[in-house]
Amino acid sequence: MKQLPLDIELFPPFTGFPEEGIQFLKRLMKNNNRIWFAKHKSEYEDFVKFPMQCLIASLKVPMSKLVPEIDVNPKRSMFRIFRDTRFSKDKTPYKTHVAAVFHLKGHWQQSAGFYIEISPEGIYVGGGIYLPDKEQLKKIRVAIAEQAKNFLTIIEDSKFIKRFGMIQGEKLQRIPLDFPRDHFMGEWLKYKSYYTGVELKEKECYSPEFVDKIVTIYKELLPLIRFLNQALGKH
Repeated sequence: MKQLPLDIELFPPFTGFPEEGIQFLKRLMKNNNRIWFAKHKSEYEDFVKFPMQCLIASLKVPMSKLVPEIDVNPKRSMFRIFRDTRFSKDKTPYKTHVAAVFHLKGHWQQSAGFYIEISPEGIYVGGGIYLPDKEQLKKIRVAIAEQAKNFLTIIEDSKFIKRFGMIQGEKLQRIPLDFPRDHFMGEWLKYKSYYTGVELKEKECYSPEFVDKIVTIYKELLPLIRFLNQALGKH
C-alpha cells in the first residue's frame, strides 16, 4: 500500500464545507473586530480553517496526477485570515472569505497558479496570474506576441469560452509602448493581469463532489497556466 504524505494523513477526507463555516463568515462581516474574533476563534478553527485544509488535502492526490509541478499543501496553500491593512483605508482586521492558491513548487507568488475562494457571497474557482510585476508582465506580453497562435488556440477554444468566457482583469487604454501601435495582438497585450475563473453557488461546496468540480475546472485552465509559466521561464 502506497504511503500517503504526512500532511495528508493529518486531515480526514473532505466531506463538504460546513454550513456553520459560511454562517461564521457572515457573522464576521458584521463583527469584524479583534475582540469578537477572539471570542469566536474556535469556531473559525473548527468550521472554516480545518475544513478548508481538508479540502486542500483532498485535492492533493488528483492535482498531483493532473499537474505534478504545482504545490498543493494544506499548510502552505491556504491564505491567512488576517488582512494586510498597512496601505488600505479599510482597517478591518479580518478577511470575510477563506481562500487558497496553488503555485509552482518553489515559486510561490512568482508563477501562475490556481485559486479557490469560499465566501458567503459565493464561490470562485479560477487561476492565472494577478498583477504580475513589471518584468513578469513584459515576459508574458512578449510570449503572447511571439506565440500568438498558441495563445489564441487556448483562449479561443470552444470549451474554454463556454466555461470561462474570456480573460478577466484590468486593461490599459493603449497598447504598451514596447509594441507597435497596430499590433494584431494589441487587445491581449493591454491586460495588466491574466486570469479567469467561474463563480459557483454556495451549495456547491457542501458536497464531497466539490473536489471533483474544482479539479475539472483546473483541468480546463491548465493550458493557460502552463502557457503563462513557460512565458515566465517557470516550468
